Amino acid sequence: MTASDGRRTASRSRFSRRKYAALLTATLPQVIETPEELERVTRQIGPLLDKGERRTPEEETLCRLLLKLIDDYQQAHPVMPKLRPHELLQALLEESGKRQADLLPVFGSRSRVSDAVNGRRAISKAQAKRLGEFFHVSPAAFI
Repeated sequence: MTASDGRRTASRSRFSRRKYAALLTATLPQVIETPEELERVTRQIGPLLDKGERRTPEEETLCRLLLKLIDDYQQAHPVMPKLRPHELLQALLEESGKRQADLLPVFGSRSRVSDAVNGRRAISKAQAKRLGEFFHVSPAAFI
């Protein structure tokens, strides 16, 4: 590349389709559909991530592709930690920025809300259904 005054400036090395094709052949990326495939791709991307800014343009392109495949899989298969109902309720409140007072329509009283959030009272099936609707999750998570 040249600057506006005609001097040559430093440029990144050019992208080589041949080198990229060789990387693709060695990696064989594909849509990730199983946890085993996710682990395989995760192992393959590790060395590329370790290189950081030393990645070639071809490696950078492959790295972005593998990250996209991983992200797509994780979006389609969210990992929900195993939480007790009151722990899930606490986490959902925190994540959504809502307060216990916002749950009054679900539980009917402040003491019932507090007891459910703190695990002192079990969540009934009717409350679980309303919580599922409120937080847009499966009511089964609260039972």
